[in-house]
Amino acid sequence: MARQADIRPIAAPEDPDAGLVEGLKRADPASFRLLLQRYQHPVYAYICRLIDDPVEAEDVTQDVFVKVFRKVEGFRGDCSFKTWLYRIAVNESSNRKRWFSRHRLRELAESVVHSYPEAFAEQIPHPGRSPFEQTESREQRNILSEALRALDPRYRQAVVLRDIAGLSYAEIAATLDISLGTVKSRILRGREALKRYLVRHAPTLVPVGAPLPTE
Repeated sequence: MARQADIRPIAAPEDPDAGLVEGLKRADPASFRLLLQRYQHPVYAYICRLIDDPVEAEDVTQDVFVKVFRKVEGFRGDCSFKTWLYRIAVNESSNRKRWFSRHRLRELAESVVHSYPEAFAEQIPHPGRSPFEQTESREQRNILSEALRALDPRYRQAVVLRDIAGLSYAEIAATLDISLGTVKSRILRGREALKRYLVRHAPTLVPVGAPLPTE
């Protein structure tokens, strides 16, 4: 049996974005550019799949990064920065869909940008199309959008966070504040529902004999 003195606590892995966070807290312009370079397209792709409107998704994406910069001083590292960022994206997307009309959203975006430090606001470029969007044909995008729209919103969030945003199961659990088992269940059910939809509406997109997802 190991002696008590020999037992050492296992250190938590360091957040790969720790340096980025410190730079953002110092209001370093290079760090803000790195933030956009690293996360703008993935966050936009995620929001676009939830809102299913590229124009509104652009507005929400801008709001997310404005909020990140304004609130990063309060980030204490209780979760990874990536998880914290996507949690903001989830909340902003939900708020947009639930409470605001398009006109009100544009007014809000303008008022936020006007109150935001000009040197940084000007650095937020048009997110454009992510590599995910660029590699899909218009028909495939439309079919996938319809399939995602048909999903239970809980399954859609989990599937998009995993398969488009690329978050780990643990990161998704922290982002959505649900258990790891619930994350795996929602992803499995969501993928099964997506395949059933594609088999019915776009069988040519599903490989012959492809099994239902199991991971």
